[in-house]
Amino acid sequence: MQIYLPIAEMPISILLILGMGAAVGFVSGLFGIGGGFLMTPLLIFLGIPPAIAVATQSAQITASSTTGALAALRRNAVDLKLAAVLTAGGFVGTALGVWVFAAMRRAGQLDLVIVLSYVTLFTLIGSLMLAESLREFFRVRRGTARPRRRGGTHPAAFGWPLRMRFPRSQLYASVLPILGLSFSVGFVGTLLGIGGGFIVVPALLYLFRIPTGVVIGTSQVQVLSTALLAVVLQSAVNGAVDIVLAILLIIGGVFGAQFGARAGRALRADLFRILLGILVLAVGIRFAIDIVVKPAEPFSIYLPDGRK
Repeated sequence: MQIYLPIAEMPISILLILGMGAAVGFVSGLFGIGGGFLMTPLLIFLGIPPAIAVATQSAQITASSTTGALAALRRNAVDLKLAAVLTAGGFVGTALGVWVFAAMRRAGQLDLVIVLSYVTLFTLIGSLMLAESLREFFRVRRGTARPRRRGGTHPAAFGWPLRMRFPRSQLYASVLPILGLSFSVGFVGTLLGIGGGFIVVPALLYLFRIPTGVVIGTSQVQVLSTALLAVVLQSAVNGAVDIVLAILLIIGGVFGAQFGARAGRALRADLFRILLGILVLAVGIRFAIDIVVKPAEPFSIYLPDGRK
C-alpha cells in the first residue's frame, strides 16, 4: 500500500516506512541514543531528497525526545541550569545551521555538503569509537587494570572567563566550552538531521565528568529544544518538513523503541560499544561508496528548490 508524500512529491510504501521507523526505533532503544544518525541516511538511500530527509527527521527527533525528556524531569534527573546553557548555545547553532542549509540549497550544493559531512563525521567518529571499544575489550580479556585519573585535574578551558557553578552536575567551569559544544551540536544536527545526543552524551561524561544519571536527562532536554526549533525554522524558511513522512516514522519508531529497550538490558557492555562503533562506521562507509561508485544516472536536473 502506497502513500503520496506531498513535500517530497513521491509515492512510497507505508509498510516500508513503518518498518524502517520500527527498525531504527529498535536500534535507538537498544543503544539508548537517538536514531537520527541512522534514519536520515536510510531515507536518502530510499530516494527521498536529502533536504526533505534532513528536515523531516528533525520532527521525528522532536517526538522521540519528548517522552524521554518528560520522564527525566519526573525523575528529577535533569540539571535545568546546565540544560538552559546547552539550549542557548544549541539555539544559535540551529539557527545558523538552517541558514547554511537554505544557502546551500539555493546554490544547488546541499546534497554534496550532506554526503561529504556524513562521510567525514561518521567515518571519524565510528573509527574512534570502534578502536576505543576494541582496546577496552582486549584490556578486559587480559585482565589489565584501567589507569586511574588524577583527582582535581580538569581541562584548561574550565578556567576560562564566565565560570558558573552547576550543583546538580557537580561542575564548576566556564560556560564558554559548554556553549561551544552545544553550538556545534546544534549546527551539525540541523545540517545533517541528527539529534546530536551521541555527541553530547560522551562529551558531558568524559570531558566534563558529569554523573551519568544527570547527563542522559539533561541531554534529552537540550536535544528536544533544539530539534523543536529546527522543525519550526525548517518549515518556515525552507518548507522542507514532510508531515506525512514524519508521522509514519514516529509511529514506527515508538513501537520499535520499546522492543529495543528490552533487548538492550541483556546486551553485554563491551559488545554494546563494539556494535555501536561498527554501526556508526558503516553509515560513513556507505556514503563514501556512493561518492566513488558510478551512479545509475550520470546527469540529474534540479529545480531551484532542490527537487529533481
